[in-house]
Amino acid sequence: MSTMNPKSAGSDYQAWQNRQMNEMIKYYFLCFLGIFAFFALWQMIVVTGTADSKLLPAPTQVFETVIQKFSEKEPDGNTMFINIMASLQVALSGFLLAIVIGIPLGLVMGWYRLAESFFRPIFELVRPIPPIAWIPLVVVWFGIGLKAKALIIFFSAFVPCVINAYTGIQLTSRTYINVAKTFGASETEIFYKVGIPSSLPMVFAGIRVALGNSWSTLVAAEMLAATAGLGYMIQFGRTIARPELVIAGMVVIGAIGAVLSGILSFTEKKFIKGQKGVSD
Repeated sequence: MSTMNPKSAGSDYQAWQNRQMNEMIKYYFLCFLGIFAFFALWQMIVVTGTADSKLLPAPTQVFETVIQKFSEKEPDGNTMFINIMASLQVALSGFLLAIVIGIPLGLVMGWYRLAESFFRPIFELVRPIPPIAWIPLVVVWFGIGLKAKALIIFFSAFVPCVINAYTGIQLTSRTYINVAKTFGASETEIFYKVGIPSSLPMVFAGIRVALGNSWSTLVAAEMLAATAGLGYMIQFGRTIARPELVIAGMVVIGAIGAVLSGILSFTEKKFIKGQKGVSD
């Protein structure tokens, strides 16, 4: 019987690592190339006069505005840092509230029939309502402070959290459930030790959608008489006809959203890997 040569195994593993590194370098290079090509084309369109610079400012002008806003309060009365912190407070408050309420609700609805019968009709009535449609009621209930803005974000992030958690736990393999029952596990134990771990990929997919919805609803939420925030800055730029300020706010929202999405992806990989390690 032949045995594996340790040196050969080590060299194969090293070759695999090199291939993985080369693939990662290629991936990030293509990402950078795509972004560079986009901004270069945008700059060329403005410089050649194809687009009016008063309506579509060049990316260099937008980036200059972004940099200036970190040290200057004009024209909206806040530095970029203050606007970013105000928007993060609003967006993350509503987003985290949606996770805390939406994911457990979706898991319980997907696992227990009585809970599904009770909660699903109410959820199906609320689900089609656009988040901005809640603005008049939210203003009446909570005024125009942080609670009102966070609640608008909550409505946009709540639905995908519930739907994905509900779908994920319903896709739990019947084989795993039957094996757990064979070993004498109770319904509650099966829910926590089999159903929830198996639903995590779908749950994280829902969190990712909810995060995108939170940022996309940010401008609407900050229409509620805000005095700071990226959405407020965009609205102010529209009011005074400063498209470079509007686009600067959009660029910063996109950049922060990308960073948060990256953090979420890293957390997802670590968490699901940890769950697999425990289940193994």
